[in-house]
Amino acid sequence: MTEGPDDERPVDLGDDDLEILPDQTADDTDAGWGEWRGGDDDARLLEDRPPHW
Repeated sequence: MTEGPDDERPVDLGDDDLEILPDQTADDTDAGWGEWRGGDDDARLLEDRPPHW
């Protein structure tokens, strides 16, 4: 393997403000799937309750 200019280039990893990868991506949320959730789900859960309950 040959050495090039990038092999000797200093890389500063001390920048804590730089976010390389987010903890959660936008498509990993309800909004990312096109769903919006607001408030609690009590009314929906009661409506979806099986009849034998």
